[in-house]
Amino acid sequence: MTMSETITKLAPALLAAQKSMGDAKKDSKNPFFKSSYADLNSVREVAIPALNAQGITVLQPTVVVEGKNYVKTLLLHESGEFLAALTEIKNTKGDAQSEGSGISYARRYGLQSFLNIGAVDDDGESTMKRLPEATKPTVTKPSFNKNASNGAQTANQTENDNKNMKAQIAAQQEAERQTQAALASGDDW
Repeated sequence: MTMSETITKLAPALLAAQKSMGDAKKDSKNPFFKSSYADLNSVREVAIPALNAQGITVLQPTVVVEGKNYVKTLLLHESGEFLAALTEIKNTKGDAQSEGSGISYARRYGLQSFLNIGAVDDDGESTMKRLPEATKPTVTKPSFNKNASNGAQTANQTENDNKNMKAQIAAQQEAERQTQAALASGDDW
């Protein structure tokens, strides 16, 4: 984060703006995760009027730093004081559609996190590397017979544990493949 030399006028204005902000509406649907989330417009509807009422404008230009593309979220107060932060743009396919989706995503998350605006983030599940419900593997806890006198049961349990681990890895890889396919489709997040 970067800021002006002082923020003595910006800080109280930002506090007043945040006091009047609510949570962003979860009015967009993510078909891949069958969930809803607050899109960029919902976040802007909560933030911009409250900020503008306190003499703060929001700018979100794209910038390049060390070869990486970012959205710079800049809160600029009428006094000239400012706060700014960068959010990296993720372009999964390398084409214009994916770049546009990445910019929208970075603008939304940059503004939402910078202003501490609450909202459901179900479309960020791919970042969390969670598996969709349908592909989650079942994990069984090993059970050991304390009365076993030889290592046969332990060897069988180890073999079963290895099979379970391989199944979990395969399910996780499939979920990651599905996530990448959904991201590569170019739909706005």
